[in-house]
Amino acid sequence: MNLPNKITISRIIMIFIFLILANVEPGKWFSENFTRGCHISAYVIAILAGITDLLDGWIARKYNMVTDFGALMDPLADKIFIVTAFLMCVEYGLMSAWIAVVVITREFLVTGLRTLAVQHNHIISADRWGKLKTLSQMLMLLIAGASWNRIINLQEDVIFGIQAWTLWNIFLWGIVVLTVFSGAKYFYINRNLYSKSM
Repeated sequence: MNLPNKITISRIIMIFIFLILANVEPGKWFSENFTRGCHISAYVIAILAGITDLLDGWIARKYNMVTDFGALMDPLADKIFIVTAFLMCVEYGLMSAWIAVVVITREFLVTGLRTLAVQHNHIISADRWGKLKTLSQMLMLLIAGASWNRIINLQEDVIFGIQAWTLWNIFLWGIVVLTVFSGAKYFYINRNLYSKSM
């Protein structure tokens, strides 16, 4: 359990703390101010979790701390994070459910491919397209969280004369295309793994 792996585990813990704080609602037990504080804290924790995603891999590569555990758990932690973030976006009306379904389906399929690879004593690490996909999804979470905390208003703001909601939906389409492409690339490059099993 080296430092990068500890950071990966901490990210999973932060995801569940984020989930708890993000679902605090004003009412009988919680005031409006307390709820807003929880939501802002959830946003900050989500950003920190995203930073740890970049940090653990960089430390592992720079200091030669790459392990099989890390190669498997780091992408898994990413998937837990992404699934949580996309479901929260659907719940708060920031994206259509089909987008979340497409993205989550891709994550499960790639996880299945990685599991199959392990059975063949092969580790599939994230490539540049996978990392770009993750980075775009982290940016999506950053923007969605800002909208959710009323820092920006995606429904009403105008950017360079274009409705922010229009730009947001174009960005979401870009994420979908990148997510599907990066997933398909994994399957194409590693087609020998499942072609032997069919």
